Amino acid sequence: MPELYAYTDGACSGNPGPGGWGALLIARDGDKVLKERELSGGEPDTTNNRMELMAAISALESLTRPSSIIVVTDSAYVKNGVTGWIFGWKRNGWKTADKKPVKNVELWQRLDQAQARHQVEWRWIKGHAGHEENERADALARAGMAPFKPQKAESKP
Repeated sequence: MPELYAYTDGACSGNPGPGGWGALLIARDGDKVLKERELSGGEPDTTNNRMELMAAISALESLTRPSSIIVVTDSAYVKNGVTGWIFGWKRNGWKTADKKPVKNVELWQRLDQAQARHQVEWRWIKGHAGHEENERADALARAGMAPFKPQKAESKP
């Protein structure tokens, strides 16, 4: 049976600043790649954490039917949030343990809703460590950010 993976990453130039997200979806049968799909996007004024969340949300929302998927992220924020913190936040009315509003609550709620229709296994990997699919997701995130970054003026001789 084929396995479905989503490799996700976010990027930001300044934090906050222009940002982008990327997701690489791969269907595999063992070592054989059956299908690949690349997704990316960005925003003019955002944070790295928001872009990491958007990458995971976009990957899950892109699936047209309920699926079993392994989401691989280099964001401890996303992995720890979705596999741990979110349960307390929901129980506490989307407040943290010290009763403060959860940051990026609308994205956490969207991620919670996006994963609800799927069977999701979350995996964390170290970013910028030569992991091929993570590097591709990072390139997609940087491409998603590119339209929002100010263009540097060309220097004249």
